[in-house]
Formats: sequence, C-alpha cells, structure tokens
Amino acid sequence: MKFKLTITLALFLIVMIFAVQNAAMIEIRLLFWHVTFPRSLLIIMMLLIGIIIGWFGRSLYRIARRDS
Repeated sequence: MKFKLTITLALFLIVMIFAVQNAAMIEIRLLFWHVTFPRSLLIIMMLLIGIIIGWFGRSLYRIARRDS
C-alpha cells in the first residue's frame, strides 16, 4: 500500500512541476474559432485524446479479430 501511495505522490509531483513550467498561454486557431489555453493544459488534453483514440482503435481491432 505504501508503494502505491509513493508512486502516486511522485507522479502527482511530476505533473505539478510540468504544469508550472509550461504555464505560458498560447492561442489556438481553427477557421473562425480561436481560444487561449495554458500550454500544459493543451498537452494534457492532446494526450487524453490520443489515449481515447488508441483505446477505440484497439477495441475495433479486437472486435474485427474476434468476428473473423
């Protein structure tokens, strides 16, 4: 139990350091839409989108493999 807590706290510390070091605001433009985000939030959002896309892709692959 202590091992999991230690790993969780270490990862949380790394994420906090990352967020502080990448706090610069950047502007995102897409056609007529634009919004300003902190760079760290944008990177984390892109990571989560990539995880979701990979999860769906893996699910589709498993379904296709099971059906054939």
